[in-house]
Amino acid sequence: MSEAPWWRGAVTYQIYPRSFMDTNGDGVGDLPGIVDKLGYVASLGVDAIWISPFFRSPMADFGYDIADYREVDPLFGTNDDFDRLLAKAHTLGLKVMIDQVLSHTSMEHAWFKESRESRDNPKADWYVWADAKADGTPPNNWLSLFGGCAWQWEPRRGQYYLHNFLTSQPDLNYHHPDVRRAVLDEVKYWLDKGVNGLRLDAINFCFHDRELRDNPPKPEDKRVGRGFSADNPYAFQYHYYNNTQPENIAFLEELRALMDQYEDVAAIGEISSEDSLATTAEYTSGNRLHMGYSFELLTDDFSAGYIRGTVENLEAQMLEGWPCWAISNHDVSRVLSRWGNGNASPKLANLLSAMVCSLRGSVCVYQGEELGLTEADVPFESLQDPYGITFWPTFKGRDGCRTPMPWNGGINAGFSVGDPWLPVPAEHRALAVTLQDATPDSTLNGFRQFMAWRKTQPALRWGNIQFIDTPEPVLAFARKHGDETLLVAFNLSKAPVELPLAGLGKLTLVDGHGLSQGIATADGLSLPGHGALFARVD
Repeated sequence: MSEAPWWRGAVTYQIYPRSFMDTNGDGVGDLPGIVDKLGYVASLGVDAIWISPFFRSPMADFGYDIADYREVDPLFGTNDDFDRLLAKAHTLGLKVMIDQVLSHTSMEHAWFKESRESRDNPKADWYVWADAKADGTPPNNWLSLFGGCAWQWEPRRGQYYLHNFLTSQPDLNYHHPDVRRAVLDEVKYWLDKGVNGLRLDAINFCFHDRELRDNPPKPEDKRVGRGFSADNPYAFQYHYYNNTQPENIAFLEELRALMDQYEDVAAIGEISSEDSLATTAEYTSGNRLHMGYSFELLTDDFSAGYIRGTVENLEAQMLEGWPCWAISNHDVSRVLSRWGNGNASPKLANLLSAMVCSLRGSVCVYQGEELGLTEADVPFESLQDPYGITFWPTFKGRDGCRTPMPWNGGINAGFSVGDPWLPVPAEHRALAVTLQDATPDSTLNGFRQFMAWRKTQPALRWGNIQFIDTPEPVLAFARKHGDETLLVAFNLSKAPVELPLAGLGKLTLVDGHGLSQGIATADGLSLPGHGALFARVD
């Protein structure tokens, strides 16, 4: 249907390995578990999988603190298990993307262990070290996203080191050319293995300001977090100097030059800056990242106006690049809880999946989204996330979106024969895969039907987008590819909507998508509650 590369318009299914499927009974998911369930993933009609980190790690941040970039952590299996996973995924027609956490390592990484020993060893400058001020306090006012000061004292060197995240996640010093070369070599290892792409964690955090200038304060009315709570002190600053530095552009071009040596690979950058949409546009222009995504649709903001404004803002700036959208992931509450306003219905779940998969760009879908899972209420005594433990009770962290996948209605939902690392709520067991498989009008089967239909629609996968003026709660736009124009409209409320629209031309309804179908009349559109309309414009 198109000669576009596979990743343009692709739907990528994010697997959080700790919570996907456990095969050895230790209560934690593993790579063999992913292998066992790849047939299920392929049945969803997605194009690729993205696997969150499975590398050797002390698990202080559950794999996002890497101690060895090339070794699978024994908790998840072996390197041979990954090879089998890669081979089976490719047999099923699934591309495989892996997380690469390049801005920082674990303090257990051999590089950091050497760097902290002295100020004159071969890796002394591989991390961000700085002297204390005259009074012994940290070198500047930078804050950690996980709470508190971003500097930690190291007595071996008599200096502070920078950590934008946990204390146990020291930041690499990308101003050092040897660091950049070493990191690219770690990436090359997995590209040589045959992975199809990289999801680049916090990619705008690689460089810091050489002068270590203080971040300026942010007025109280501007303290809106993207991926963190507004009561986190991190929201009290403009983060102009601890991330998103101009030198990062050259590194992205180095990374792209490496990736261009391989066929059929792509990189998605996770971007969270003071102006994430502008940074996304900048990072995906020219020979930089293939795609970028930010937290703009991962917030509590939910309205047709907000979604339209976000997409149009990016479209106005992204003249060359390609966006990637997500409405759920492992760092934020599940979308049905954030956007459902207490109405977590199957119709809304399918509508939201269809909406994000109809925007111009590629899409990341988080495991369980296809089941209509809501945010789990994890009690304090069961919390694992250090972020949630620190900010309890005003912010409960990320455990509520990380609970195990419910495969069946059993006590542990078919996830493990042992005690799961996080509890599985009863409401999730009621939405188990086996139960939904057997129900024709389930959220799961609705998801599958839409994904299969979307693959037949070039305008949705690759077309341009132009929004149509509509009042709340209707989001409407046209997708145009070649000679075909597809009108798309979503009713984001549960109440029916009558919408007068003139001058759209002759509309021919397109069916097969599985959503509650709207009606096009001479006077306009009629949309049922949480319904949609897809129509060809003649």
